[in-house]
Amino acid sequence: MDEESKRNKSTDELRTEIARSRERVGCDLRGLHYELDLPAKLQRSFREQTVSWITAAAAVGTLVVLLPVRKKKIYIDAKSGRKSKMKLLETGFALGALKIAASLVRPVVVEFVRNRLIGVAGQSRRSRRQ
Repeated sequence: MDEESKRNKSTDELRTEIARSRERVGCDLRGLHYELDLPAKLQRSFREQTVSWITAAAAVGTLVVLLPVRKKKIYIDAKSGRKSKMKLLETGFALGALKIAASLVRPVVVEFVRNRLIGVAGQSRRSRRQ
């Protein structure tokens, strides 16, 4: 029965019904936008209740400052401290020796690589010429 009444409606009635439904959807959409606009709500709330916001911020800041900061206690054994100092000293000497060795070996490695690259490049040039 409902389908028959829809078929019998005139185009003007259908247009007005469509316009009303669009208006309802637009109104609902504006309402949703208003409800979801969090920055605007916060600004409005701050304007209306400035003293409350400042009091709450001061309270939170005071709590953060006054909360005791727990300090971590570290216990060091005197014997293990000496061992770690010796290990550190040995590591320092090893790194120094490695640096000296690297600076002495570097020219040899550079010359070796240069000879390899020039040798390969020279062979490819000779093969092109022939």
